[in-house]
Amino acid sequence: MERRTFVTTLITAAGTFPLLFVPGAEVVAQPQKPSAPFTVQQIIDLILKSIPGAPFKTTVDTIKAGSADTTVTGIVTTMFATNAVIEKAAAAGANFIIAHEPTFYNHTDETNWLENDPVFEHKRDLLKKHNMVVWRFHDYIHAHKPDGVLMGVLTALGWEKQYDPQKPFIITIPPASFQSIIDLTKKKLSIEHVKIIGDLKQSCSRVALIPGAAGGRRQIEVLQKEKPDLLIVGELNEWETSEYVRDARYMGDKTALLVLGHIVSEEPGLEWTVQWLQPQVPGIKVTHIPSGDAFRWA
Repeated sequence: MERRTFVTTLITAAGTFPLLFVPGAEVVAQPQKPSAPFTVQQIIDLILKSIPGAPFKTTVDTIKAGSADTTVTGIVTTMFATNAVIEKAAAAGANFIIAHEPTFYNHTDETNWLENDPVFEHKRDLLKKHNMVVWRFHDYIHAHKPDGVLMGVLTALGWEKQYDPQKPFIITIPPASFQSIIDLTKKKLSIEHVKIIGDLKQSCSRVALIPGAAGGRRQIEVLQKEKPDLLIVGELNEWETSEYVRDARYMGDKTALLVLGHIVSEEPGLEWTVQWLQPQVPGIKVTHIPSGDAFRWA
């Protein structure tokens, strides 16, 4: 399936570099001239310089495995530091994984409750075996101006020119049928199936795009305030936003809903990170390895 093509004009850091996109393959930005070695902490500090208000007093963006003093041999970005991603990162010569989501199955990566669990112990041992460092990049990438995840998705869909910093999640596109937008998202984001509410023939121009899992209240507040033709989200609780949209349409409202899935809706942001970070760490290869969707359709 066709993969996404990103434009370098969105990169806030100076410099350009070639990117090769192959269906189902990793995204690799070729490093520039070698420089002095970086430690994990130095790279984290470098990233935080670009984030307004960083470092945050409270954040889940902490090191989940390994040491901050580790000298970095290569960087991998991904949604989840799965066992497969860890193995692929090690095979690529990388020892620093920047993951958007938790490593140990809960939002704050608490592990006390997992002691003596064979699945947890296997992953912990695998990380130690490869001397791998994992750092979460969740709060900070969303706090970047512009939001790195949002920009990744917008660029993947070809909507980056419609970005408005005053209303970053509202996109105005040329009128298109709901069906054509569904087809676009499936093609550009390599999605097999999506969930929808709405008339496939209805015309959509004003789109609210909220990747990830923002929560029902925030999603509904956007519907209340912005009155979009279409709301596109990554994930929702099926007793919240979808029920609000169903009741609204029963009253005559025409807003449609498109649910992409959490992982596929945010993965482009970690590809965006490759382009944004690479010019800042000359001599270190930055690679995106997709963790992929955990589910198959039966």
